[in-house]
Order: sequence, then C-alpha cells, then structure tokens
Amino acid sequence: MIAFRLMEEKDVEAVSRIEKETFSMPWRPEDFLNMIRNEHSFYVVAEMTEEAETSRHGKIIGSGGVMNILGEGDITNIVVEASQRGKGIGTALLRFLMEEGKKRGITAYTLEVRVGNAAAIHVYEKLGFISEGIRRGFYEHPKEDAIIMWKR
Repeated sequence: MIAFRLMEEKDVEAVSRIEKETFSMPWRPEDFLNMIRNEHSFYVVAEMTEEAETSRHGKIIGSGGVMNILGEGDITNIVVEASQRGKGIGTALLRFLMEEGKKRGITAYTLEVRVGNAAAIHVYEKLGFISEGIRRGFYEHPKEDAIIMWKR
C-alpha cells in the first residue's frame, strides 16, 4: 500500500537519497530542511507501507514540494525512486500535493521540466498542465532547456 503525507524532518535523509540517485544536480539535505521549515512551502512523501495506519514505519519512495507564492504553487521537486516508476505513484503524488495546496489557497501551479523528460511531461499533461514557454539552458549537467508548464 502507498500512503501520502506531509514530509517531516525524519524523512529528509531518505528523500535526499532518492534525489541524489535521480538528478544530476540534487538538492542537499539542508535544502529540504529549509523548505519544510519555510511557512510558504510544503513537501509531501509517498511511503510504501503494510497498512495505512503503520505509515510512520514505511519506506519513503517519493516526494514532491511546492512553494506558495501569493496563491500560485511553484512545484519545485517531484521524484519517485527508480524501482517504483511506471506504477502511477508520481501521478498520485502530484494529485496529493495539489490537494494539499488547495487547502492552503493555491489556485494555479507551475513547474519546469526538462524538454527530454517525456515520462514526466506525460504525467503533467494528464493532470491538466499545459506548456506555456521554454527556459533556454535552464538545466545543467547535462545542459538542457526546460518547458514551463502551468495548470490554472
């Protein structure tokens, strides 16, 4: 079973590990700590559990975060452990993240995604995000443009 909940400080090590295994320029543990302590952002985790009630003992397999900027959510990170991709976890994680955002008054979301990340783009489009521009050279290692996507 997969449970979704707000990220806690005890989750930072696992989230940082997944981030490091996935991205060429991963966030550091301190970056995640700063974001979950920031009153204008929130992060969530996907946790594999035996039962929903035992989620505090589960294995973190994904995470996502949002910065709330005057009612618009800037999605800063979405990541799922490599062994768990292709199972709908990223989609469910993003839905949960947006539900949490709605509770906080967020009415629109934006994000950047590598132009070559077809799997992520597919998930975002499935959830109603549309491409509204390109940020040239946004990513490094390797250098790549980003698609700017919005869900309004």
